[in-house]
Amino acid sequence: MGFQTILAMCLIACIYGDIMKIDTTGASEKTAKQDKLTVKGVAASKKLAERDLARMEQYKSKIIKVGRAKQMDPAVIAAIISRETRAGAALKNGWGDHGNGFGLMQVDKRYHKLVGKWDSEEHLTQGTEILTGFIKQIRAKFPTWTKEQCFKGGISAYNAGVKNVRTYERMDVGTTGGDYSNDVVARAQWFKSKGY
Repeated sequence: MGFQTILAMCLIACIYGDIMKIDTTGASEKTAKQDKLTVKGVAASKKLAERDLARMEQYKSKIIKVGRAKQMDPAVIAAIISRETRAGAALKNGWGDHGNGFGLMQVDKRYHKLVGKWDSEEHLTQGTEILTGFIKQIRAKFPTWTKEQCFKGGISAYNAGVKNVRTYERMDVGTTGGDYSNDVVARAQWFKSKGY
């Protein structure tokens, strides 16, 4: 890895916080049961991410490119794709969530004007912009929170909205599986170890 790449990754980590410094309890039992796992927590999140890795690899260059352009850690983009669509495996013709969620990052057609194909760079850019917008809204809502706390809060809001984030400790109450940000953070930490 060259100096420029390391510098770029450092700058990305500095803007929204460092995903590796965020505490996480990982996947709930409900989420772990998707794959009939007998473990839950961080171990389950890692296992779920690992099972998505082969499919994720086909999108890796786009994920990294969008991450750099939008100053978002590519590991977080990969983790959201893993959580939302199992790296595309859960989609039918690019759609999920009963026909409301579009693409790898499940942009909701009820709230957003969709752009690009379901697996395109344009789609990943839109999903990432939605995420960074939520992080900024969480920062405004909780000005005393650290960068990492706002980062995790923005991830939770990506699933259930800013209104759902009321306290740091209970931010996943009301999210899908009751574990959204914790699972995504744990998956992101694992994807980081795989070069995302």
